[in-house]
This record gives sequence, C-alpha cells and structure tokens, in this order.
Amino acid sequence: MTEFETIYRTYFREVELYLRAICHDAHLAEELTEQVFFQALKALPEFRGDCDIRTWLCAMGRNCYLTHLRKARPSAPIDELQIPDPKQAVEEQVADREQAMAIHRVLHDLPEPYKEVFSLRIFGQLSFGDIGSLFGRTANWACVTYHRARQKIQDEMEEDL
Repeated sequence: MTEFETIYRTYFREVELYLRAICHDAHLAEELTEQVFFQALKALPEFRGDCDIRTWLCAMGRNCYLTHLRKARPSAPIDELQIPDPKQAVEEQVADREQAMAIHRVLHDLPEPYKEVFSLRIFGQLSFGDIGSLFGRTANWACVTYHRARQKIQDEMEEDL
C-alpha cells in the first residue's frame, strides 16, 4: 500500500466529518472530501510535516469549502421555523430537527471562530484537542471558545422569543 493510500484510508472519514460540520450538507461534504484528497495526492511530495497530517487535510478542506462558497449563490428562500425553547441545553435542541434549523440560523450569524468551533464540536464531533489543533491553538482555547459560542447561541435564542 502506498503512503497516499494509507493516508486516504486513515483520514478520509475524519475529513468528511469535518466538512459536514462546516457545510451542513452530506453530498457537498463528500464532493469536497474527494477534492481534498485529489489535491493531497498532488501536494503530498511538498508536505513538510510541520503540522499533523489531519490538520493539513482539514485546512485543505476548509479552503475547498471557502472556494465553493465564493462561487455559490443562495438558491432557495428559508422556510418559516419555530423558535425553540432557549432554556433547554443547546445539545438537546440539536436532537430535534426544527430546533436544529433554528440553531443553524443563529449559528450562521455568529462571528468566527465561534461558528466553526461550535460546528466542529457538535456536528463534527471533534475533541477540543483536535479543534484547537485545526486553529493552531490549545484544547483549552477550543473549550473556552465553544462555551462562549454556546452561550451566545442561547442568548440570541432568548432574545428572539
């Protein structure tokens, strides 16, 4: 098995979960993951190993997603959604699809890095260590940023009631 095949088999699922977390679209995440590994195949000889291979692949994924966003246009109006009870824990609200959509609306307007850190933790199910690594920060930074994002979401949802 070649080095690329090993990397592909080892990290494909993680990169796809990361992309699902930031784009919230399984089909798009799959397409972007394929682009990431195509780019990785071409760029692997230049990979210096200054960071974890996972970080390198996810950074490529993020760049592919940002490129996609620059090219994309909004295609459909947002439907009317019920506003969830903000007194519930955010994680419990995600379990209900309608409430999840309301959270996505609030999440969409959050500034970075809160938006991405929250998405990676909840939807990508990444550890604080992995999230911190993606940003070149510590696990503690990721934890604090996640909890601040969570509080901002809850505060915004309380205001919308």
